[in-house]
Amino acid sequence: MSYKKIWSLVLFIVVTDSVVFAQNDPQAKAILNGVSKKYRSFNVVKIEFSFNLKSPQANVNETQNGTLYVKPASNKYKVNLDEQELISDGKVQWTYLKKDHEVQIAAINNSTDAMNPAKIFTLYEKGFKYVYLGDTKLKGKTYQNIELAPLQNRPYSKVKLKIDKLAKQIVNIVVFDKNGNTYTYNVKSFIPNVKINDSFFSFDASKHPGVDVVDLR
Repeated sequence: MSYKKIWSLVLFIVVTDSVVFAQNDPQAKAILNGVSKKYRSFNVVKIEFSFNLKSPQANVNETQNGTLYVKPASNKYKVNLDEQELISDGKVQWTYLKKDHEVQIAAINNSTDAMNPAKIFTLYEKGFKYVYLGDTKLKGKTYQNIELAPLQNRPYSKVKLKIDKLAKQIVNIVVFDKNGNTYTYNVKSFIPNVKINDSFFSFDASKHPGVDVVDLR
C-alpha cells in the first residue's frame, strides 16, 4: 500500500467518530483536558513526526517522516510527506501528488465525521471512552499513558496515547486495528506559535508550472 493511501486511511481511523466521549476516568479526563487547552492556545503549531506502519500479515514494517503545520483555531493545516502534500485553508483541501505532478481539490466537510489532520492531536475528544494507565519515566521525563476505546463499531480496537506530563503534549499515538496492524506516530519536535502567513495554507499552482489540476468539488 502506498503511503498516500496509508495516511488517508489512518486519519480516517483516528478522527471519524462523532459520539461525545464517556467520562469514566476522572484522572484521564483531567489530563486530556489539559492537553487540549494548551494545544488550542497556540496560533500555529509545527510538528515534525515519524509514521510507522506495521502489518504482520502483509510482512510490512515501514517508516517515513513528515511535517504537520496546524492552526488550531481555524482548522487550517499543511502536511508534507515524501509523496504528497495535504493543504487546507479550512474550506478547501488540496492534495498534491508529487510524483504524478497532480493536485486534487476537494471541499472540506466540516461535519464531525470528516477526515481532518488538524484534529489528530484532539482525536480523543469525541467518540471514545478512556482510561489512565499510569506513568512511565524515560531519560528524566515523565509520560502519562492513556488508552482510548471507541464507543461505536470501528475498524480499530484501541488507541494509545503517551503524553509528556510537564509539557502537556502528546508525543506518541498508536492505533491498533482489528486486523492486527499498528499505526504509530512519534512526535519528534513540537514548535508552537511559528510565524506563518495564512497564504501558507493554500496551494499556489503558479509555483508548480504544468501541474494537472483535478477539481473534485
